[in-house]
Amino acid sequence: MSSIGTGYDLSATTYSPDGRVFQVEYANKAVENSGTAIAIKVKDGIIFGVEKIIISKMLVENSNRRVYGIDLHAGLAVAGLVADARQIVNRARQDALEYKNFYGEPIPIHVLVERVSAFVQAYTLYSHMRPFGAAVLIGGFDKSGPQLFKISPSGESWGYFGCAAGKGKQLAKTEIEKLKLSQLTCQEALVEVARIIHVVHDEVKDKDFELELAWICDKSKNVFEVVPKDIRDRAEKEAKARLENDMDD
Repeated sequence: MSSIGTGYDLSATTYSPDGRVFQVEYANKAVENSGTAIAIKVKDGIIFGVEKIIISKMLVENSNRRVYGIDLHAGLAVAGLVADARQIVNRARQDALEYKNFYGEPIPIHVLVERVSAFVQAYTLYSHMRPFGAAVLIGGFDKSGPQLFKISPSGESWGYFGCAAGKGKQLAKTEIEKLKLSQLTCQEALVEVARIIHVVHDEVKDKDFELELAWICDKSKNVFEVVPKDIRDRAEKEAKARLENDMDD
């Protein structure tokens, strides 16, 4: 059976003889070519971290973000094509608002994920559309406590204790698995997330990057927010110091 997309990659509605949808695989490749995004669930909340590659020295700091708030109790980080990801963000915000207007309470995280996943998956069903070239890591607080999910370009969604997307996904997952997540606080997890982003960044092959951090935890009063610059800088400084110590050892 053919293992290449010739003749079977012209539409997301076409299966190859061995049951593959090449348009979705190409969308996954777009995610794998982007900067790394990670998210972890610790005992008091969710931490998001993104390696935002700086494509030009003329860019204004904090522009073209990769972390977004969905509602007060929920947010997400993205990897892949940012323009595609913004459409997912807009849909998630719309779903959250409609749920709150109808039911009078914030949308549960698993319901938000189900609706956004269905939206993403719909773009793999029609020949006049293409799959989103983005993966999103959605986290937040609801009645069940902190929740973390990942949605892939195929529309699949899974619940996680820690997850990653982007070019450094495999190494990031290995580093996350070493952490005792249930014992970490968000303050401690910030340093770990910053350290992992620096570990997966290839200084030889990649351009400089800007570290983006966001959280939703007790420290932020269970409200999604971008980590304040002074706290982010302290966490990044401590992460770099730990990496240097590890290299000396």
